[in-house]
Order: sequence, then structure tokens, then C-alpha cells
Amino acid sequence: MLIQGESGTGKELIADAIQRHSLLADKPYVKINCGALSESILESEIFGHEKGSFTGAESRRKGLFEIADGGTVYLDEINSMPQSLQVRLLRILQKQSFFRVGGVTPVRVNVRVIASTNRDIEKEMEEGHFRKDLYYRLCVVRINLPPLRERKDDIPRLIYHFLKLYCRQTGKKIDGFSDDALEMMVNYDWPGNVR
Repeated sequence: MLIQGESGTGKELIADAIQRHSLLADKPYVKINCGALSESILESEIFGHEKGSFTGAESRRKGLFEIADGGTVYLDEINSMPQSLQVRLLRILQKQSFFRVGGVTPVRVNVRVIASTNRDIEKEMEEGHFRKDLYYRLCVVRINLPPLRERKDDIPRLIYHFLKLYCRQTGKKIDGFSDDALEMMVNYDWPGNVR
């Protein structure tokens, strides 16, 4: 499954809702931001490693796919995943097995993968940054989240949601907004979207 949308549109919230309302709701659910880690750390986080496979690997460590066996892995910013790891991820999706870093024994897993991207994934493929075969494996179900500026009807609901939230947090009582203030907020472009 692939969720695509600008930063701040709620991709992770959609992934969380899918998990919460699925048959796998009571199974493991692990998340990783592929853009936040270096390639070597990301590889070890996702696939785990064997003792002695690199300096500092003092014991065997399970990766996220092994931890999530029977459940779901959410890969945020999958477009940032290096090509070498995209190949390994494709193997998991095709064969339901992988090797830990430094390992020689395949580890079998059964996981659902939900991935998200804040970039135009087709353009990433055209430019050679994202593998087409991985795209087609992930894109069995695709959810496109439009930016907030294209969902003007959502803005008043979000504004009142956050108003209630912050009134509870601060102990203040604010009933609402003037029509002019509400109109200004609805007509704003919201470059950061909901965030």
C-alpha cells in the first residue's frame, strides 16, 4: 500500500487508521522514517544484524520486519530509501524472507507494508531514484492525499478541532471565530498543510 501526499497532509494518521481498523489491529505495528537515518543505520534498523557483522555489533539484533512479523511495517518517506535497500525490500515483498546484516540464514516473515512518500513517486521513477518493480509491488492500493489548500471544506472542521483542543489544554473558553477570521483562514494556502 502506498500513501502519497505533501508533507503535513496526514499520511501517518491514515496509516495508523488503516492499522487500527484492520484485522491486524492487535498485531505488531512498527514505523520507521526512511529519510531520517543514514543508509547503514537504516539497513540495520530494518533488517537487523548478526553479532560481529560490523564494529559495535556485540549481539544479534532483530530488525523491524522481524519484530513486526504477523503485523504491519510503516515506511515513511520511502522515496528516501537508497536503491540498495529498495532491492532488499523488494525481496521481502516477493519472497517474504530476508537476511540480517551479516547473516547467511534467511529469516521468514509475514508482514503488511504501508509506505508513504511526500514526493511525486512517478517522477522519482523516471529520474531513476525509485525502482519501478518496487513501486508496482507497493502500489497495489494507492491513497493520494490532496493538500489542505485543495480541501477547503476541511479547514473549518480542523480549526474548530484545534480550538477545542487548545481550550482544554489552556483552560480558556473561546467560542469561535469571527466570519472575517474564518474566511481568512479558509482562503489561506496552508503551505505546511495540517501540520
